[in-house]
Amino acid sequence: ITTLLKQIEPFEIERTAKVKERILDGLKELASPEGVDHNRLEQEMIFYLEKLDINEEKVRLAHHCSYFIETLELDEPVGKKLGFIAQEIGREINTLGSKANHTEMQKLVIGMKDALEKIKEQLLNAL
Repeated sequence: ITTLLKQIEPFEIERTAKVKERILDGLKELASPEGVDHNRLEQEMIFYLEKLDINEEKVRLAHHCSYFIETLELDEPVGKKLGFIAQEIGREINTLGSKANHTEMQKLVIGMKDALEKIKEQLLNAL
């Protein structure tokens, strides 16, 4: 999962450029810039930029993966705890997938989901 997460970076740059281009094209299509409520436009832009940003999800996913590995190395029963961490990993992967809006990134997300399902199967076998 962490290997696939690192592979997202080059596509994130491309995705961000395309989003920026779409926003700028949309602004150019406004017929009358004088009639635009600039405060409202700024609020909408901030909303959509935050909605498309995946940095928080990438950071949280990396943290959850590290925590999973740390927990796995403990000398105590950790099956249930690993299950809970796997749930959190799944949430972040799903959020990444819903925000990605990029074909190659979607492929990586599917790979992450596949890897997570294998982890969950192993956890069930261990419990």
